[in-house]
Amino acid sequence: MKKAKIAVAFTVTLGGAMLAGLAVAANQAEGKIEEVVVTGELSRFGATKSATPILETARSISIEIEEMFREKGALTLDDTLSYSAGVVGDTFGFSTRGDFPRIRGFDAAEYRDGQQVLFGYYNNTRSDVYMLEQVEILKGPASVLYGKGTPGGIVNAISKVAGRGKSNEIVVDYGESDRKQIAADLNFELNESLFVRLVGLFRDSGTQVDSVEDDSVVFMPSITFQNETSSVTAIMEYVDRNSGTAHQFLPLEGTGCGSSDVEISPAVICTNANGQKLQASDFMGHPGFDRYDSESSLFSVLGNHLITDQLSIEAVVRYKEAEVDYRQAWIDFNGGLPRVDANGNAPRTWYLNDASSEQLAVDFRVRWALDTGPLNHEVFAGVSYQDVTTDADRTYLRSQDVINIYNPINGPIPLPFVSGKPLYDAPESLTEQHGVYLNDQIAIDRWKINIGLRYDDVRAGTRGSSAQNDYALSGSAGLLYAFDIGLSPYVSWAESFEPVLGTDGFTDQPLKPREGEQVEVGIKYQPPGTQTYITLAYFDIEESNLANPSSLVTQPNSQQEGVGTSTGYEMEAETNYGDFRWEINITLMDTESADNVAFDSVPEKQVSSWLSYRPSEGALQGFKAGLGLRYASENESNNVTANAKVVTDGYTLYDGMIGYELENWDLTLNLRNLTNEEYYGTCLVRGDCFPGEERSAVARVAFRY
Repeated sequence: MKKAKIAVAFTVTLGGAMLAGLAVAANQAEGKIEEVVVTGELSRFGATKSATPILETARSISIEIEEMFREKGALTLDDTLSYSAGVVGDTFGFSTRGDFPRIRGFDAAEYRDGQQVLFGYYNNTRSDVYMLEQVEILKGPASVLYGKGTPGGIVNAISKVAGRGKSNEIVVDYGESDRKQIAADLNFELNESLFVRLVGLFRDSGTQVDSVEDDSVVFMPSITFQNETSSVTAIMEYVDRNSGTAHQFLPLEGTGCGSSDVEISPAVICTNANGQKLQASDFMGHPGFDRYDSESSLFSVLGNHLITDQLSIEAVVRYKEAEVDYRQAWIDFNGGLPRVDANGNAPRTWYLNDASSEQLAVDFRVRWALDTGPLNHEVFAGVSYQDVTTDADRTYLRSQDVINIYNPINGPIPLPFVSGKPLYDAPESLTEQHGVYLNDQIAIDRWKINIGLRYDDVRAGTRGSSAQNDYALSGSAGLLYAFDIGLSPYVSWAESFEPVLGTDGFTDQPLKPREGEQVEVGIKYQPPGTQTYITLAYFDIEESNLANPSSLVTQPNSQQEGVGTSTGYEMEAETNYGDFRWEINITLMDTESADNVAFDSVPEKQVSSWLSYRPSEGALQGFKAGLGLRYASENESNNVTANAKVVTDGYTLYDGMIGYELENWDLTLNLRNLTNEEYYGTCLVRGDCFPGEERSAVARVAFRY
């Protein structure tokens, strides 16, 4: 693998992603204090479990607040991540089933208010961006804070909750694919200590894929009690989504293989020899069968209490249950090519899955601020518990019928699926995790030191069988020096672990957890008295205990000699200049799997930039406009055993926004992929492709009071 070349570029990001935690700057020449606008900040229920400002944190963290991702036209959680370095939001193109981000090349776990919210596959509802006030990205291993997880990082979404000083709004959307949505965010101050917030939406929408809808009802009330020493918030969220799956697993042969869209090695017969080619809107399923309907209920309590000026306690408790009714028919793929004949005829797989999940999670911690000589400490110690049950009863049958991919004509639903009842009643999967952790943020003059340690006990298995036990000790450490010129160089180290169920065929012992380790070196810079913030980071991640590399033949039954690596450079920055705000984010990344090939579906290079204009005075006051660019280089998928590779071309997309704000009214038009560029998020060597998002134009009218 070629190693990524060092590139130094100046990046300046607007919007909220990185100004978090910057509060005041002194103008000594005039003897005045100039307020620096804070556009996003970490909370103690955020990704780091600490309110330490980002400028003093020896880790890469990105924050996108609601104002910014709404300005950029984000309609999904994936969309909110598309202007962050090191992150691929829409890994598998346009999706309705869920969000599939990757951070620094690895799958990213999704959290909500500091608690993991998704487990397994296709057993839960998708978070709706209207319910969120900001999205946080903690890059790199996070096991010292959360226990088991992948080494790339986490996405933590922060819910809109009741509190003092909240405004009200009613918002109506209309857009392409006949998207119709009405949403409301209503706040009430019952007295000086008690606050209520009601957030909800109703959506009736088609999508860019024929016969696939995206309808949803979401209701999220919250109530907060707050006084000088205590704050307790209770949240309930109900989600009912009726949809299909935009992932049609379009057969690679029908997408124009050998054209500018994808390259295949070795060459195969392409079914578009007569000029026929599949479109992103093509539906390969059965309209009387396919659906992806999900329903969930979530209950959370977030509380903190100040015992003394130096000592406080905090807790998060969550219960969530969800169920999904998933039905889909798609063109067969079997890990080899081709799978469609020269006339476009192909067999279909039929799949029925009734899935559910249930979660109980508790995180309790004590926070203590103390001084030991010249050292100032912010110590927090906590215990966590999580109990998750997932279930998936299914019917899966291949080659049940044959259709023509260019002219699909559906016959009757195959007999095993007519009843709608699963043929296979799978046992429930059970996971129980106990953790205890300690973290110390130390300040000595301009030095900032962070040390963390956590111990976890994870039991996982299926109901009726013995559970597998895994134990892990995870650590992290960071060192940062804050110069008075606003420059803060840092270095950090962190670990992760992720249990793997099964038995090693060579040792006859349970498989060891995958283990991740990251070293990160970076610089954060905020010139004093400015609203400019720049970060540059280099990271080196190694994940071990992976499945055997294909070249290992001496002990074929041994399964955990593999090592994967991800190294790269990230740059994020933002600035305000008069009525303009600008951000630019750059990623250069080199990945290498245990088979000595690049990670599937991960581009080596990414660039995103957003420029907005909001006149603060004059005849154009109230006008607003924005223009964005998103670039991703090609990505590849490999089958080393078969000596096969698929390379999916990169793409450059443009986004736009134009609008006008009055005293209480806000009229906005957002366009994502405004040139309607045709592209694929990725194509896999197993034989299926995932189209990217077509142009989406959404007009929004908001009334605020």
